Amino acid sequence: MTLPLVHIYCDGACSPNPGIGGWGSILVSPAHGHARKELSGAEPGTTNNRMELTAALMALRALKSPCQVQLFTDSQYVRNAFQEKWLDKWQRTGWKTAGRQPVQNADLWQALLEQTRVHQVSWNWVRGHSGHVENERADAMAVAARLALAAKLGR
Repeated sequence: MTLPLVHIYCDGACSPNPGIGGWGSILVSPAHGHARKELSGAEPGTTNNRMELTAALMALRALKSPCQVQLFTDSQYVRNAFQEKWLDKWQRTGWKTAGRQPVQNADLWQALLEQTRVHQVSWNWVRGHSGHVENERADAMAVAARLALAAKLGR
């Protein structure tokens, strides 16, 4: 059975880092006339890496059934953990780094791994702030979510 194809574009933003962060994700379904869904959110007291991971996680969780996903991120951190098999190593070592320190963001990595058991995900890197239309939109959504939370918190 061929799974439906979905393109996901995601980005995170945090300023200062650590500080108030935002994330943005765009889901595009070619099978449904390129229908789009945009998601965003923000958190206080977070990091840019956590927001990058959250953007991917929230987009995958938004899918209603198993899909073939082409996920595009400007985060080498996110892409490389899957492409370079860092996650396999971290799981084997009990979520410890080569220096025997706890892996940062293990909670989000584990949640992303759960989603990769549901969906067939290809992790693609795009250069950030290089004019890629969907990446620029995801970035703008992440920044807007961060700024909205900062304003709400009076910061």
